[in-house]
Amino acid sequence: MFTVEELIVPASVDAADASDFTQSVFIMNQNEIEAYGNDELRLEPDEVLPWWQDSANPHRLFGVRVEGELVGCATYEYLVADGDSCWTRVNVLAGYRGRGIGSALASQVEALARADGRRKIVTFFPSPDAPGDRIEAPTGFGSVPAGNAEVQFARRHGYRLEQVERGSRLPLPVTVTVEPPADYRLHYWINNTPPEWLEQMALLNTRMSTDAPTAGLDEPEDVVTVERLLEQEAGIARNPRSYLNAAVEHVPTGVLAGFTVLSAPAEPHRSVAQYSTLVLKEHRGHRLGMLLKLANLDHLQRERPGHPSVTTFNAEENRYMLDVNESVGFVPMGYEGAWRKDL
Repeated sequence: MFTVEELIVPASVDAADASDFTQSVFIMNQNEIEAYGNDELRLEPDEVLPWWQDSANPHRLFGVRVEGELVGCATYEYLVADGDSCWTRVNVLAGYRGRGIGSALASQVEALARADGRRKIVTFFPSPDAPGDRIEAPTGFGSVPAGNAEVQFARRHGYRLEQVERGSRLPLPVTVTVEPPADYRLHYWINNTPPEWLEQMALLNTRMSTDAPTAGLDEPEDVVTVERLLEQEAGIARNPRSYLNAAVEHVPTGVLAGFTVLSAPAEPHRSVAQYSTLVLKEHRGHRLGMLLKLANLDHLQRERPGHPSVTTFNAEENRYMLDVNESVGFVPMGYEGAWRKDL
């Protein structure tokens, strides 16, 4: 029997009460390192905290201690504007698994979801490759090893696999040639969106939540207003990472047809994360996805040179974006399952 306690999400990583949050980020990183065999997905506490402070997307943190040491944690997040869905993650240090700590944490966040009236929980588990039987995603794209501990844990707790996501890696530097098609023009910025693009970028970020394939996860629309975008960018100002943006404008209409974001840590020896990439459906067919990826890689190498690689995640059924990534030079580095539980 383990006691699950709610942990403080501090105002800053320098606060006197930040140690549990810092240890939780360490635990999450250790699980990623174990799953992918490298630390290229590692995040520092001061890089994570600003995203936990988005008022429209609250987070709560829970933990279990053994002999006073925090050895497992669980996250619970939701959208204020949506009453149906929540997202959870359970992480336990390798030396403490098999004792019921993960189950205690999973039960805690599920009980909270039920108390909040949530209709479903979505969770993600990295799944290293292994021999033996596999569980196929209902999308028809991708699978996870049935014998893996995290897969058995998810199934034992009533989750069903809905989607498989591929983690990919691109070694840097790369040589790129960027030439927009007729009627399109590229724009670049770091961190803060230029005022003239705020409304359109808010719309593009909202469309990211509805246009990307989510299989049977039934993900809700995540509405980003200009006010929320500005709040997020205030968080970026507290974040040591740089957010490099490339957007493409349809010149005849003045509409931003798509965008992409790279998140670069301050230290040049660390890997860069590829975040959102979206081309509006009404502007597809002009190879704008490829254009945006190449343009922002060029932007990165001009403004923040020296990073060893870029990592990204895509649904296995998102063949268009995987084709783009593979053409650029991304290669698979691992997979994770997206799981759903109806309450």
